[in-house]
Amino acid sequence: MTGTAAEDRPRIEPSTRVLLHDLAVRRDRDEWIVGRMATRTFVAMPAAGARAVELLGQELSVSRTARMLRDETGEEFEITDFVRDLTALGFVARIGDTPVPDGEAPRASLPWLRPRHVRFALHPVLPVFAGALLAAAVAVLIRRPALLPGYRDLLWSRHGSLVLLSGAAAGWALVLAHELAHLVTARAAGVPGRIRLGTRLQFLVMQTDISGIELAPRRHRLTAYLAGIALNVSVASSMILVLALTGTGTTAHRLLSAALLLALLPLPFQLMVFTRTDLYFVLQDLTGCRNLYGDGLAYAHYVFRRALRSPRSPRSGGTGEPTRAGDPSTRLPAHERRAVRLYSVVLVVGTVVCLTFMAAVTLPADITLLVRAARALGPEHGLAANADGAAVLVTLGGVNVLWAVTRWRERRSRASAKAA
Repeated sequence: MTGTAAEDRPRIEPSTRVLLHDLAVRRDRDEWIVGRMATRTFVAMPAAGARAVELLGQELSVSRTARMLRDETGEEFEITDFVRDLTALGFVARIGDTPVPDGEAPRASLPWLRPRHVRFALHPVLPVFAGALLAAAVAVLIRRPALLPGYRDLLWSRHGSLVLLSGAAAGWALVLAHELAHLVTARAAGVPGRIRLGTRLQFLVMQTDISGIELAPRRHRLTAYLAGIALNVSVASSMILVLALTGTGTTAHRLLSAALLLALLPLPFQLMVFTRTDLYFVLQDLTGCRNLYGDGLAYAHYVFRRALRSPRSPRSGGTGEPTRAGDPSTRLPAHERRAVRLYSVVLVVGTVVCLTFMAAVTLPADITLLVRAARALGPEHGLAANADGAAVLVTLGGVNVLWAVTRWRERRSRASAKAA
């Protein structure tokens, strides 16, 4: 922070009173989650911090807040520093008579959609309906296992371009519906939410930021995390029931089989929790971790650095036993520490396997397809060959270009956030 910026900050005296923005508070195990929904900023605090927020919210002075906390806990608290921290988080609207500049709130997707419009998404009967639909589909498959599609069902037409374009259109439509399920469920819980493109390793994904759901009851949180998976399963179940009523070998049957496979294909990806899928957030919530991915990555870096260190380096104290001073997991509660260390193994192994598969299979296959498509273009080839080549270049090439652009934007955004 520059000297000018520091001088512009309002002075905080013992008699100073602050006005807080509208904050939400929820107890979570031994801590409290305090956040501001308008800016989607949230932080975990000990009980004393939550109590300080409560007292400051009553517009008590800094000195009186400190005195009441000392009387209640028997400990001294630096409320002045605490107010500065709250100000940096954007939780303070005014210090004394001086307004605190407020940042721009993140944009929400479909801002016209109000919680009252989608309250049904949190109704307890909805999971029961989805479960009944799944049970009916499983019963049909037990009687008619031939309805379960294979990879050949994706090749429903002789024209590769038609298969590729229709598959891409249907696949992205299902992805959008998946993310809308997250958005609608979060909006029903009062969380704005925003849908945008993102990357997970080599994958281009559509993702929904539902920051703020941390303040909702657990049932609402888990419903929001699992809403996308539930939609895919419900669509697949419906397809199976409709398939049972259509004639085998008809165009409608082939199209439904292809759509069923497209609805099922994203589900195995959800098991890749090292890429922060929907099941990752369920796992993070159930383990009570604040940042399972970030803490797991930090611990993996620590283990890697320790493995490269000489056994008798200065950090080991000359005993051959490395010290634990640099272990970032030691600052975590015991239940988080165990989860983070286990997750770090999954994170490292999963990432290595994914990137190896990309280098050995996906990337060579993409390059081969793109080269073949480029060679198929030209007046010496027929109309069908040109159409197929153009479709491959537009679809496959477009996805790769979009991944590169999205990745670059993410890196630039993170760099800007660090600079700020």
